[in-house]
Amino acid sequence: VEFGNQLRVSRLDGKTVIITGANTGIGKETARDLARRGARIIMACRDLERAEEARRDILEDTGNENVVIRKLDLSDTKSIRAFAELIIKEEKQLNILINNAGVMMCPYSKTADGFELQLGVNHLGHVLLTYLLLDLIKHSAPARIVVVASVAHTWTGLRLDDINSERSYDTMKAYGQSKLANVLFARSLAKRLQGTGVSVFSLHPGVVQSDLWRHQHQCIQVAVKIFRIFTKTTVEGAQTTIYCAVEAGLESQSGGYFSDCAPARCSRTASDDDLAQQLWEITCNMLGITWQ
Repeated sequence: VEFGNQLRVSRLDGKTVIITGANTGIGKETARDLARRGARIIMACRDLERAEEARRDILEDTGNENVVIRKLDLSDTKSIRAFAELIIKEEKQLNILINNAGVMMCPYSKTADGFELQLGVNHLGHVLLTYLLLDLIKHSAPARIVVVASVAHTWTGLRLDDINSERSYDTMKAYGQSKLANVLFARSLAKRLQGTGVSVFSLHPGVVQSDLWRHQHQCIQVAVKIFRIFTKTTVEGAQTTIYCAVEAGLESQSGGYFSDCAPARCSRTASDDDLAQQLWEITCNMLGITWQ
């Protein structure tokens, strides 16, 4: 992926960044890159053992000792609330929140709160996290919220009458729905944050060689290996996330969707403001939060 000199040299000294799922894949490479730029990195991870291995690797590579791990399980709202409480207590600022963690096309299961897992982790968990940290983010403006979505948002619509996939479950459609929800959430949030100095972006990282494929059948995994020439490495896959986090002058495109370090066209469904508002209301209701 080609990206400009500005992206290479943008420093983040004195800035604080939270990255969910920072112990593996594009999350780890995003953490590595932003650590190299001098930021304080908070790796928000469920698996603390793997996170510690990743943290040591990043420390050795970048020399940045200001990289810390905090426990976050996005499939449990109690964990999300405990994480946010700790961050608000410990941190004076939060300049960049990167909602990166995700699960992909897994067998049907539910979160601790009874949400379908893909919707629960990819969308609802990140919405609650953003909601709880928003005052700190606003206080740190200019600030950015980056939502790692996917071109999979084009695969399906929102099943508003069965958003929790309780009547029927299709693993690909449920994943696509969670990624569509990501794009719609970023769009809605950007509108609500106009004038606050906080920008919001969603993005497609590319088809990346990562642990996200771990639930796929062996034949699909073999196909992925054969077609690796068409897929991105985790370093390449992280570039659009990094671009949305650090590129100067993107504020006017808040709410936009990006791919390959450039604005991209999302699906017509993902641009539907009425649908975005319906999703917003359903999401707040599911999470039990009041967010105008």
